[in-house]
Amino acid sequence: MIELPANRPHGRFYRGGERIARFRSEQGFAATHEPEDWVGSTTAVAGEAPQGMTVLPDGRFLADAVAADPVAWLGADHVAAFGPDTRLLVKLLDAGQRLPVHAHPDAGFAGEHLGRAHGKAEAWWILTPGVVHLGIREGIDPADLRDLVDEQRTDRLLGLLHAFAVVPGDVVYVPPGTLHAIGGGILLVEVQEPEDLSILLEWRGFDLDGEADGHLGIGFEAAIGAIDLAPRPREQVAALIRHPDRLGDDALPDEASPYFSFERVVGGEEFEPGFSIAVVTRGEGAFDAAGGESIGVRAGSTILIPAADGAIRVSGSAEAVVARPPRA
Repeated sequence: MIELPANRPHGRFYRGGERIARFRSEQGFAATHEPEDWVGSTTAVAGEAPQGMTVLPDGRFLADAVAADPVAWLGADHVAAFGPDTRLLVKLLDAGQRLPVHAHPDAGFAGEHLGRAHGKAEAWWILTPGVVHLGIREGIDPADLRDLVDEQRTDRLLGLLHAFAVVPGDVVYVPPGTLHAIGGGILLVEVQEPEDLSILLEWRGFDLDGEADGHLGIGFEAAIGAIDLAPRPREQVAALIRHPDRLGDDALPDEASPYFSFERVVGGEEFEPGFSIAVVTRGEGAFDAAGGESIGVRAGSTILIPAADGAIRVSGSAEAVVARPPRA
């Protein structure tokens, strides 16, 4: 097990970062555009490598360490199914302002048009309350959507989406191709496929040249083809939002299982062996590995766990969110 320090790419296009610093109990944080902490990352910020990639205490990139000993890190079954690919990226995200309306491609589109190994499904574990915008409320023709983008009619773009109030403990699944936006003031833990691929439909009010950078380098006409423009009833989209503490709900719907999983563990519970990334959301205590290793944790700790460490038992008052790649 390895406790990871903050890994905040600088100069992101939206404001934030202070909530992450408070969550991690960091002092003296003053940056205005470091709203993400990339945890256990083998992925670089698009066009800015190696920014975003996790560096281990021994100075190696996590990506290089996994490539050198994939079975120890990922487990034999995972390597047999997926190769030396973690298939996982976790972030802490602080929306210091509402994020722009955007979407991410699925793996088929990303492979065909961008030569990438993954798309970008994602899910959010909400830590502070707010509003999220998710799924198209009313259908729109691609040409009409393009007009809204060209004219930067941001109120109309946001108005296309359903809005939902969320509270701490809610989990929101965002399938690839789904338009969405995170409301200002929300702090969350995000699990996603390990890519930095966003189709950004608005940029007014953001530190962003959307005309140049909003379309993945393939032009908006092509990029809009990755977006699901079919209207979805509110109750159908609402089913993507769960609160696993209530009634024993699963954290994520079955359709998320090809991509990743989320679970919550508390003191006295154990989670099974396998490559995982844990974010301690409250309390303090320890993570105790089957082989005898123990590491103290507290709210804000981010812990990288290789498969070779075996089962992990949580002690004390600590509560954690654990993200995992798909099952082999």
